[in-house]
Amino acid sequence: MIGIVNYGAGNIFSLTSALKRLDIQYGMINEAADFEQYSHIIIPGVGHAGAAMKKLEETGLVEVIKAQTKPVLGICVGMQLLTEHSEEGDAKLMNIVPVRTRLFDKAGNIKIPHMGWNNVSPKNNKLFEGVEDQAQFYFVHSYFIEYNPTFDIATAEYGAPFSASIQRDNFYGVQFHPEKSGAAGELVLKNFSKI
Repeated sequence: MIGIVNYGAGNIFSLTSALKRLDIQYGMINEAADFEQYSHIIIPGVGHAGAAMKKLEETGLVEVIKAQTKPVLGICVGMQLLTEHSEEGDAKLMNIVPVRTRLFDKAGNIKIPHMGWNNVSPKNNKLFEGVEDQAQFYFVHSYFIEYNPTFDIATAEYGAPFSASIQRDNFYGVQFHPEKSGAAGELVLKNFSKI
C-alpha cells in the first residue's frame, strides 16, 4: 500500500486517479505515525522547490523521510527535494542524493519551462522494467537534476543531457509525471509498487 506525503505542494488528484486505475491501494501521510501503515512512500510535488521544502519542513516529516528504509519515490518537485540544493530560491533540500537541481540554460536556445513529451533512456533498473528505450514521458519543469552517472537511472535531453530519474539505495526520483505519461508512466508506477 502506497502512502502519499501530503504536505500541501503536490498535485495529488492526477496521481491518485492513476493509482486507482492501476488498482494500487493508497492513503495519505499527514504525520510521522502514518508512515508505519504503508509499504511504499510517494513524495509528490509541483511548483517552487524552495517553497515546497519550506512546507515539508513545517510538517516535521523531513527526518522521518530521510530515515525511511522502505521504497520512496519523489515525483517532479518531489524528486528535486531528494537532492542537496536547488537554484530555485537558493534552497537547501533533503540531501538524500548528493546532486544539485539547476535552472535550464536559456543560452541553449530552448524554451523554458521544458513542457511536453520527451524521450527517456532508462538504465537496467527495477523502476523501468519493461519500459522501452526512448519511451516518451510527460515533463513540466524549469529546473533539472544535473546528470551524475552514479545516481542516474534514466536520462533525457533538453539542451543538454539531464537525469530524468535517479536512485540512491531505496530512494527513487522521476522528473517526469508518470501519472500523466500514458502506458509507460503507469508501468513505472506499477514497477515502483512491486519494489
